Amino acid sequence: MEAAPSTQARDAVIDRLMQGAIDLHTHPGPSLMPRAVDHIEVVAEAAKAGMAAVLLKDHYYPTMPIAHLINTHFPGLTRAIGAIVLNNPVGGLNPSAVDYALKQGARVVWMATAHAQNHIDHEKKAAFQGKFPTNTKKTIEPVGATLTDAQGVVRDEVKLILDLIAEADAAVSGGHHHISELFPFYEEAARRGVKRCFLNHPTYVNEGSFQDIQALTRMGVKMEHSICMFIPSVFEQFDRDHLRQVIDAGGVEHTFFGSDLGQKGNPTPVEGFRQIIGMLLDMGYGEAEIRRMVAGNAAELLDIH
Repeated sequence: MEAAPSTQARDAVIDRLMQGAIDLHTHPGPSLMPRAVDHIEVVAEAAKAGMAAVLLKDHYYPTMPIAHLINTHFPGLTRAIGAIVLNNPVGGLNPSAVDYALKQGARVVWMATAHAQNHIDHEKKAAFQGKFPTNTKKTIEPVGATLTDAQGVVRDEVKLILDLIAEADAAVSGGHHHISELFPFYEEAARRGVKRCFLNHPTYVNEGSFQDIQALTRMGVKMEHSICMFIPSVFEQFDRDHLRQVIDAGGVEHTFFGSDLGQKGNPTPVEGFRQIIGMLLDMGYGEAEIRRMVAGNAAELLDIH
C-alpha cells in the first residue's frame, strides 16, 4: 500500500520537470529510415507534456520549412525548431546549403552524420553492427566527409560554413566526425566567432573519452547525450555508471539531453525524456540539476525564451 504514493509522487516530479523541457534531437518522419511518429505528431506529443521546444532533425533533408509551417499553422503546439545536417543529399560540407538554410530559419547546423567518413568506417566494424539506423531503400554509395585534411588542418569549405554560422549566431555540432577532427574544428569555430557549440553523444561514434569531454567543455562546447543510448531501446548501450561519468566529466552546467528518438520500435521522444528524468532522480540528482540538463542548458544554447 505504501508503494503507490511513492510512485505517484515520483510521477508528479517527472510531470513537473517535463514542463519547459527542450528536446534538440528528435527523429520524426517522413524519412528514409523507419519512424514511429511524424513531425506534427512529435510536436503535438511534446505540447501535451508541456515541453517548450522540439528540434526536428533528419539526416537527409533540412527541416526549417516544416518547422515554419508547424509554428505558423499550429500555434498551440510546442515550438518546432528547424535544422540542417550536412550529408550527401545537401551536397555534404556545402557552404551554399548552409547559407540558404540559415537564411530560411535553421537554428542548428550539424556537420556530416551518416556520411562522415568516420561514421562510414564505423559501420563496417562488428561492434557497431545494429547500432546505426538503416535506410528502407537502397541508395548510392555515400562519399565520406572529413572536417580536416591529411595534415589535420580544417578544410576551407568548413571555415566558410563556420563564418556563416557565426554571422547568423546559430549553433553547430561536429556530427559524427572523429574526436581527432573535432578539436581543430571547435578551435576554428571559436576563432571565427561561433558562440553556440555542442557535440552529440561524444563517447559513441565520435570516440571521445571522459578527458576529451572535460577538454571540450573548457573550450565552451556543451555536451548533448542521447537518451536512447541509456534507456531500453534498440540503441541502448550505456549503463548508469557511464551516465554518471559523462555528466561528471562535463559538469551539470555543460550537459543536456536530446532524445535521439522517433524510430520504430523505440519509445517516443516524450517517453524517452520521462524515462531519463526518472533515471536521474533514481541516481540522486536534484530537481534543479535535472531541470538544467533537460531544459536550461538547451535553452541557453539556442537562446530559447
